[in-house]
Amino acid sequence: MRQAGKSFIQSITITEWVLMALLAASNSVLSSLISPLSKLLTAWGGPILTSTITGVYMVYGLLAMYIIRKPGAALFTYAIGALLQIMIGVAYGAWSAIAAAACYAVIVEPIFYLYRYKKFSWVTMLLVGTLMVPLWFVVAAFMFGYTKYAPVILLITLIVRCISGMLLCGALTKWLGDQLAGTRYVRPFAIGRDARSKQA
Repeated sequence: MRQAGKSFIQSITITEWVLMALLAASNSVLSSLISPLSKLLTAWGGPILTSTITGVYMVYGLLAMYIIRKPGAALFTYAIGALLQIMIGVAYGAWSAIAAAACYAVIVEPIFYLYRYKKFSWVTMLLVGTLMVPLWFVVAAFMFGYTKYAPVILLITLIVRCISGMLLCGALTKWLGDQLAGTRYVRPFAIGRDARSKQA
């Protein structure tokens, strides 16, 4: 929770900004590495097959929220990630990076605000990972021309993306965060403090 009298931007520390930047940079590298795989899956199975790895692209902002547990953690991480992707070069255009980041953040931030940044259970993380998918899917469908596909193809694609979001974003974020929770790397952050309080 933010301190009284401070905006959510001011409540974020330098250390937290550094972490968000590192996670965003890691995502840019990861996106570049798996881009050939995405193109290969698209060639083999169109939007359905390439949707199996959708969740991987969303992890970095949700992981920032899981570790920092403050308003704006996901928003700023996704924003930094979009900026870095634009600087490096985005295969699908700058607006696709901006739109995706906005669609992810507009789902993640309100959900954890409602939970007062206290609820990070498996159910919560799986739910958030799933709910992050539909809005960007609709935007991407018009942006990339998915609307030319038959309704049944679009429905199957959405279902596959939701499963990918649940497992490769929600579940993977939860697992990664829990692995880091007891380490010295996250001691300055909320997840580290919570882990120490449970051990006390």
